[in-house]
Amino acid sequence: MIAIHHRPGSFSDKWIEYCDEHNVPYKLVDCYASDIIDQIKDCQGLMWHWAHYDHKAQLFARQLTYSLEMIGKKVFPDSKTCWHYDDKVGQKYLLETIGAPLVPSYVFYDQDTALTWADQATYPKVFKLRNGAGSGNVKLVSDKHRAKQLIKKAFGRGFKASSRINLFKDRLWHFRRDKSLSSMLNISKGVGRLFIPTPTEQNFPLEKNYTYFQDFVPNNEFDDRLVVIGNRCFCIRRHTRDDDFRASGSGKFEYDVGLFPRESISLAFKLTGILKMQSCAIDVIYTSSGKPMIVEISYAYVAKSYENCHGFFDHNLQWYDQPVLPQQFMIEDFLYNVSHFKSK
Repeated sequence: MIAIHHRPGSFSDKWIEYCDEHNVPYKLVDCYASDIIDQIKDCQGLMWHWAHYDHKAQLFARQLTYSLEMIGKKVFPDSKTCWHYDDKVGQKYLLETIGAPLVPSYVFYDQDTALTWADQATYPKVFKLRNGAGSGNVKLVSDKHRAKQLIKKAFGRGFKASSRINLFKDRLWHFRRDKSLSSMLNISKGVGRLFIPTPTEQNFPLEKNYTYFQDFVPNNEFDDRLVVIGNRCFCIRRHTRDDDFRASGSGKFEYDVGLFPRESISLAFKLTGILKMQSCAIDVIYTSSGKPMIVEISYAYVAKSYENCHGFFDHNLQWYDQPVLPQQFMIEDFLYNVSHFKSK
């Protein structure tokens, strides 16, 4: 039997559906409860899709995962899959350690050192906070004067984990792109959010006393999101927003299998294998010579975005013209590993 923490709208919707359809024994548990260890004593493993914007999960999800692994429980996501989730600084160290082709990245924990670097750096650069999704905490820095402004703010009053203005701009962008009733209604909701702090803004601490920059790689009108789950890699191309360098959050997708360089797919499998991640979404951009460069990685993503994928590759780059079902792939691999572990 496995344990599932259910959060409506998360991966757990499909996990539960899969268990019901295939007669897989499971129980629903509450990972936020003080007795969670007792709740899963009779289970072989736990599946919990926790989100980057959940301040409560950020307090203890990694610690709970590691603790369960210590007593022989299987967990999704496991420690190797999630410890660097929504942590671009952690990913910098990890990817540099294994020699992955990360876009050159720079982190500083001292204002004077950061300002000295800003004087000598070439521009543009990309400024990021260590957390956040959908490009919400990403800024293009055109010169050293702007870089120094951001550095001084980082070591001064700091940055909010989410920006109400940026969230409102995103809603405007989605309306211009979709011109739908739902996107128009989202604008009206966004107006209210300009005056009412989001839960993320209210509950997360300020981001301060560090700065993180990446080199700007020019002439990229898209990035490729490569997702590896087990022996499957499926891909989407995300085009940049209008008059913007950011692709994440644009919602402008292409799926044609011929778009994706085999070098990138091989890189995705190699990276996931080295890191031993159960699920790995890799954002890739390209140099002028076509070399793939990693921007960041994540275990979680909006699964709905992949419903239009035409199929997936295996590690031998063989193509399978089959439906792409990320949550089903996750639970199938998880059940196999639980069974395999138990049989030992």
